[in-house]
Amino acid sequence: MSRIVVLDYGSGNLRSAERALRRVGADVTVTADPDLALNADGLVVPGVGAFAACMAGLAGVDGPRIIERRLAGGRAVLGICVGMQVLFDLGVEWGERTQGCGQWPGTVERIKADVLPHMGWNTVRTPPGSTLFNGLDPETRFYFVHSFGVRRWELEESTVLRPPMVTWANHGEDFVAAVENGALAATQFHPEKSGDAGAAVLQNWLRDVVG
Repeated sequence: MSRIVVLDYGSGNLRSAERALRRVGADVTVTADPDLALNADGLVVPGVGAFAACMAGLAGVDGPRIIERRLAGGRAVLGICVGMQVLFDLGVEWGERTQGCGQWPGTVERIKADVLPHMGWNTVRTPPGSTLFNGLDPETRFYFVHSFGVRRWELEESTVLRPPMVTWANHGEDFVAAVENGALAATQFHPEKSGDAGAAVLQNWLRDVVG
């Protein structure tokens, strides 16, 4: 049974993530303890609300360093919603610019759509060979709640040996819905709120990324 830590850094939605992971067979602890977060088989970084607030909370529990150290050792990290957004270089919300964790280049900004927030079920466009979405029908829907996202993928594929796999969705315009990058994976949607489809994504992560 995989030992998973859901990182508690003051962002909401912790218990939903805990229940969803238990549903697919993980041994889950919700904690801010750095030793447990570093040594777990997998680390989940959830997030709801504002980018700046989440980054402040994450910094308060040494989250960026924990994420960096885990990835340096090839140990699995999964970001969810704003927990995905903070993995990018920069967040721009209501004129406020906040530095993210910088694992991927790119800017989180307001999506150009007639109706915001983007709230509800939506399909995604997955790349060939995706691990997270393995076995899922292309018409499968996932639950989103957000007004901001990554509208452009800025990592030049020619600069990396194995380019990340990027999944897209559309609400008014295209935005990044998930990224798979070796030990680091993330989803803009909420797998813990996406029923059987979300459970399948978490199961794939546990089996094929966490190991």
